[in-house]
Amino acid sequence: MKRKHILLSAVLFPAVMAFAQQYGGMWIPTELNEKEMKDLGMKISAKQIFDPSKPSIKDAVVQFNGGCTAEIISPQGLLLTNHHCGYGQIQKHSTVKNDYLTDGFWAKDMNGELPNPGVTVDFIADIKEVTAEVLAGTKNLDEKSSENLIAKNIENVKSGFKLEPWQKLVIKPVYYGNKYYAYLIETYKDIRLVGAPPSSIGKFGSDTDNWVWPRHTGDFSMFRIYADKDNKPAEYSKDNVPYKPKYFLPVSLKDKQEDDFTFVFGFPGRTTEYLPAIAVEQVMKETDPAMIAVREVALKTLNEKMRADNETRIKYASKYASVANYWKKWIGEVEGLEKSDAVGKKKSYEQSLIAKNPQIKPTIDGLNSLYKEQSPYALNKAYYTETVRNAETFTLANYFYNYLQAAESGKLDEKTTENFKTRLAGIYQNYDGELDAKVTAQLLALYANKTQPKFLPEGFDRYKNEAQNISAIEELSKNSVITGRGNINGATTYSDINKVFADQNALVANLKKDPLMKLFSSFRESYMNTTDKQFTDLQDQIDVLQKKFMAQQMETDKNRTFFPDANSTLRVTYGKVKGSNPRDAVYYGYQTHIAGIMEKYVPGDYEFDVPKKLVQLYNTKDYGIYKDKTGDVPVNFTATNHTTGGNSGSPTLDANGNLIGLNFDRQWEGTMSDINFDPRFSRNIMVDTKYILFIIDKYADAKWLINEMKIVK
Repeated sequence: MKRKHILLSAVLFPAVMAFAQQYGGMWIPTELNEKEMKDLGMKISAKQIFDPSKPSIKDAVVQFNGGCTAEIISPQGLLLTNHHCGYGQIQKHSTVKNDYLTDGFWAKDMNGELPNPGVTVDFIADIKEVTAEVLAGTKNLDEKSSENLIAKNIENVKSGFKLEPWQKLVIKPVYYGNKYYAYLIETYKDIRLVGAPPSSIGKFGSDTDNWVWPRHTGDFSMFRIYADKDNKPAEYSKDNVPYKPKYFLPVSLKDKQEDDFTFVFGFPGRTTEYLPAIAVEQVMKETDPAMIAVREVALKTLNEKMRADNETRIKYASKYASVANYWKKWIGEVEGLEKSDAVGKKKSYEQSLIAKNPQIKPTIDGLNSLYKEQSPYALNKAYYTETVRNAETFTLANYFYNYLQAAESGKLDEKTTENFKTRLAGIYQNYDGELDAKVTAQLLALYANKTQPKFLPEGFDRYKNEAQNISAIEELSKNSVITGRGNINGATTYSDINKVFADQNALVANLKKDPLMKLFSSFRESYMNTTDKQFTDLQDQIDVLQKKFMAQQMETDKNRTFFPDANSTLRVTYGKVKGSNPRDAVYYGYQTHIAGIMEKYVPGDYEFDVPKKLVQLYNTKDYGIYKDKTGDVPVNFTATNHTTGGNSGSPTLDANGNLIGLNFDRQWEGTMSDINFDPRFSRNIMVDTKYILFIIDKYADAKWLINEMKIVK
């Protein structure tokens, strides 16, 4: 792919930047670190962010379809989230005639909004700490008895809440089970697509720019919540009306300045900020490098064929992006952990804790011992799981293995069979057996060479040579139903998967003698016998000690304000608008503009094409009220907010609680923030509200949506 050279601001910049912000944190909104937030510039109170008794910002923030975050931006239930969060719905509504992925979609009015069966949004109506109730009676119990009593106590707590039909109560542990919180959730089920830019805006930069700054992506889409005539949740009906929210977010058009206070409100997925030093060291030096190595081999092989063959490029574009996603993230994570001296800082912290409380030493010693014992199993687990995930032939074999197990144990019903067929058909749709034979051959060689002999199946040494593996895999694939070459009743998994699965007995008999299945079975069974249980048993012991270590940290370090790791529940994180200094003499500014889109523009390219109308708006400088002090329209910006997966679509708000951006990614030099947040390097990436409104107004001619909103100028 040819790309124009992009000039980045490269200036000498201090290696260590001074930060008032000491910690990151994904704070439970009922327990905000209000003092530090106000010290950093917040103008509103914690009660204005979360108040269960009257309207507050939390009433405008929802979990979108069980994964992403979204926010309400009008009194008529207009919902804003990322383009990649709404991608599946946009795709389902797309046809050859109406290709909304390529061309975008904009309803002309509410009558044109499109229903999405199965899509939900969840409001958090209230949060209550229920630690005392959940842990009642567990103090002197062994671990198994404690787990059983906790499960019973949780059910008792749930039964004490009176719920409406549209409500549910979820109880989740935090601080490794030292505390428990109950979340009262209200679910709305009639969610309609309102608007989405074309992928050339919503996914601009696609794979190449993923995790990368500078960024120029209009990653947003719009939906609307509908309710019954009483404003209550209801299944889809043409009689439903737009939801009237308790609160909606004003949308700001004000220019951003470096060091402006920001906070992000959403549903972050998972972080592990309180691991001991040895665990972080193993991630940095062993498991992340192993997973990177596997994906590097797969990506290199795919890339060679994709560059040489346009049909393969198209067929494998999505798969390649999926493999590259966490490959790039893990590389950034390792670099960030090294650069921020995460292990050194944790070792020093552990010693300071021991000095204050000598009882912590046996806990840390125990964790060190368990992690050392688990290390070879963790490493093999990393190699095995990544090999199965990235060698599609093995991914397919794994599904067939599970099918075979279900059939032989009598657990195979019609629904389970349909699930297998659906998953398999999804892989076969874009499967190139010849190409994947090369990937599988190379990953087998990597596994055979990197794995300790005690973990290898008998005779696995013969797979250490890549070149020999290719012919071996080719030979095994010749008559294999897994690769679609072997047939049952005259059909293959390619030609007619329904016919292949129609005769269960024939399929089971075929799989039992399938040479490729025999190879995979020995591979999997060796892993299960030598690694899986051993790793899990040790992890169970680690979890018990980690819970104790967490409690000891909180009891001992009175100078630190603790926040719980993310667990997909509603959280607030905060920081400042900030550029970054990721490497020596390189400084990235905090804001990008439309001019940067045009610098990256490659006509016809699947990542860097630009719609003609956007080019025209740029050429005529028809920016209206959406330009900033530079005369250009800001596109993306960065800040020191502590975000992770699940924060996609989260609102970014200013000191007064106005919407200024839409979170969608992180800068890869700071992806270690899942393990060790460091405000010097950790940056989240957001779409600027000015760009969102500019696209809606000037590009999509959907001013009727702008008119719904409360715009702060």
